[in-house]
Amino acid sequence: MKIIISNNSFELGQSAALVASELIKTAITKNGQANIILATGTSQFEVLNQLTKEIIDWSKVVLFHLDEYIGLPASSPASFRKYLTERFIEKVSPFKACHLVNGETDPHQECMRLGELIERNPVDVALVGIGENGHLGFNDPPADFDTTQAFIVVTLDEKCRKQQLGEGWFTTLEEVPRKAITMSIQQIMKSTHIICSVPDSRKAVAVRDCLESPVSDIYPASILQLHKHCSCFLDKESSSLLKRIKIKPV
Repeated sequence: MKIIISNNSFELGQSAALVASELIKTAITKNGQANIILATGTSQFEVLNQLTKEIIDWSKVVLFHLDEYIGLPASSPASFRKYLTERFIEKVSPFKACHLVNGETDPHQECMRLGELIERNPVDVALVGIGENGHLGFNDPPADFDTTQAFIVVTLDEKCRKQQLGEGWFTTLEEVPRKAITMSIQQIMKSTHIICSVPDSRKAVAVRDCLESPVSDIYPASILQLHKHCSCFLDKESSSLLKRIKIKPV
């Protein structure tokens, strides 16, 4: 794993987007198309904003995204489909295909549908983040490291739900759904390259636990330590508790 630390979230977004852009363009040149995963949440604001400014032939890109709440309408301000549509998809040229998670249909059938699609389109570049509880996608601790299903139904823990409330997506904790569909840990780890972006001081404990502790399902994103081509982009605040790992400043 490569660790890159920027001065602030804006510089983090620039750095992560530049690396992601080059990897996407390389995949297009090599394979005729690039298959990517995009994450959502406040940690991805600057990354996605910068990525929309990169010169990429999006008509040769197949898009998947990590997760979605079960039962939440796509019109909800907290919907990840709405997030990606408004913050990214509508800002770039049409994709070859967009496979968004539909949380308003039968969740198990949706997991099967997405699993078949991603099996036919192995992921070249995954853009992900780390949650305040160390989750990767919506794989809350203790995460299932063993399932070979590409997408799974999960129950969100209280810390995860409080994070969604704290970020302003909901007005009360009761509004935060308790169930979601998420890409599994094993499926995320199948990505050829992983770009992990984690700004903000509220993520500092999770960053320390996931990057400096032994790999454990209690710290789900710690699994990224085992990926051969993972770059983790941090800012000064999110990296403030790191003590042991070697870092590469921008």
